[in-house]
Amino acid sequence: MLKLFFTALMFYTRIPCPSWVDHSEDALNRSTIFFPLIGIIVGTIGCGAYLLGSFGLPAELAIIVTMFATVWTTGAFHEDGLADVCDGFGGGWNKTKILDIMKDSRLGTYGSVGLFFVLITKFFALKSLFGIEQLTNALLMYVAAHSLSRFAAMTFIHSHQYVRENDDAKAKPVAKKLSNTDLFIGAMFGLAPLMVLVLYTQTWFFAVVILPVFLVKWRLGIFFKKWIGGYTGDCLGATQQLTELTIYLFFVSLKWISI
Repeated sequence: MLKLFFTALMFYTRIPCPSWVDHSEDALNRSTIFFPLIGIIVGTIGCGAYLLGSFGLPAELAIIVTMFATVWTTGAFHEDGLADVCDGFGGGWNKTKILDIMKDSRLGTYGSVGLFFVLITKFFALKSLFGIEQLTNALLMYVAAHSLSRFAAMTFIHSHQYVRENDDAKAKPVAKKLSNTDLFIGAMFGLAPLMVLVLYTQTWFFAVVILPVFLVKWRLGIFFKKWIGGYTGDCLGATQQLTELTIYLFFVSLKWISI
């Protein structure tokens, strides 16, 4: 299990790992259970960056420091997937063309615009979140967004078909198999920060965030299946980014609701 954890850490972050970590496809498939746990780690790093940045810096710059820390930690892995999906589905008109565009390492207009709007919306959502919530609550929400969004992306591996050919050397490495047991373990990691938030605040309504998250995942699943017949690694990255943003917007919107 330790080897599988380091395999996940190696694939999904820039955090240094031991040299004996396996790079095989089988190890990647089996390490998927730790994908939401990686979200907890990345979210925790982001929290640390925010706390450090808030000393002597305006709130806006502290948010920028937080976003930079998480992007650096993951190597912009998921943001790249989002941009590729915007380019592919924005510029492609059939499955082959969409997959070819997503495989291209160049960033196009659709990807630039999509990435800009998601990042700028995320910035203002985080600024609002940290402005209206008690610090501990906001930090727990932040970590929950990272773990739950990765679990939502992880469920695609269980519910949909991977559509790229195995010998496609330019495709991002991605797990292609997920058993019911793996899904359950991933769910425990993915939901853990949210459950801590609910217990800490004694506010059960926070758990309702699961509904919009999986509504977004469900709608993306229909869209991906319609155009390419399943998912790719880029689709997982886009799902993670969009569901993470959905979680921030949900928590921010609660200020208009008496809970």
